[in-house]
Amino acid sequence: MEAAAALNESGAAAPRLPAAGGGNASLELSSRPPAPAALNPWDVMLCVSGTAIACENALVVAIICYSPALRTPMFVLVGSLATADLLAGLGLILNFVFQYVIRSETVSLLTVGFLVASFAASVSSLLAITVDRYLSLYNALTYYSERTVLCVHTMLAGAWGVSLCLGLLPVLGWNCLHDRAACSVVRPLTKSNVTLLAASFFLIFLIMLHLYIEICKIVCRHAHQIALQQHFLTASHYVTTKKGVSTLAIILGTFGASWLPFAIYCVVGDPDYPSVYTYATLLPATYNSMINPIIYAYRNQEIQRSMWVLFCGCCQAKVSFRSRSPSDV
Repeated sequence: MEAAAALNESGAAAPRLPAAGGGNASLELSSRPPAPAALNPWDVMLCVSGTAIACENALVVAIICYSPALRTPMFVLVGSLATADLLAGLGLILNFVFQYVIRSETVSLLTVGFLVASFAASVSSLLAITVDRYLSLYNALTYYSERTVLCVHTMLAGAWGVSLCLGLLPVLGWNCLHDRAACSVVRPLTKSNVTLLAASFFLIFLIMLHLYIEICKIVCRHAHQIALQQHFLTASHYVTTKKGVSTLAIILGTFGASWLPFAIYCVVGDPDYPSVYTYATLLPATYNSMINPIIYAYRNQEIQRSMWVLFCGCCQAKVSFRSRSPSDV
């Protein structure tokens, strides 16, 4: 799932990624020294995607670190997501550099492990944010407490710990460099490795789907109760509820559309299939890290205010900022 493209090795003496759409080889690391590889357009697109991801998320991390006001559990989780996506973007850039400049089996394995860990941390942070949003609504009266802070730190420690372990697996030996029959569509990861990653993604996706359905129920119930307390149902009640449900659908839909094709292909794909299939499903998966800062950071009014302060040196903006709660969707 979270694995990124590595170098392709053909059966010839000069291993390289095949041209887009050509060859029946999956993405893999080069384990032999060689001749200069022809530039693959798919690798260029991945590098460009990584650059955009790194720039976007570096700004989010800088804003959160710069602003003392952004220290609530919600922004800690957003910072974790931005950090994971920043590392993933840097990993894509490094993978491109090592693929065409420095060819080393050890360095390539480290790069693949780094990318797996980064994308795993990104997906895990998304799950943590979903859990936090659910708790902020389900336990609204006790959300702002030390218990919530401890819960957030525990979730992040677990997410990053598991992600690090997943990233270390190919580095510590769970790879197919010496057993080509065990390779998956993303070499040097084995079929069992990508199956584990894909299964983890499906589990996280189902948990997020369940939690967002529960969040929709809570939002609709709260909106209805408020309307009843006012003794009538206003048009704004329906508009607010519809807007909240639509936002949740966009969040989950974007996540699923980005990662599901790649996760499914990792399970059903064969390493003998043309590598263009792997590229075509992997590239949209990286776009999720490009969209995350827009959904979870730049839409937030507190971060918008901090951006204004950071770039303009003052907060006297003509636009009025409204404080948002973590449960805002």
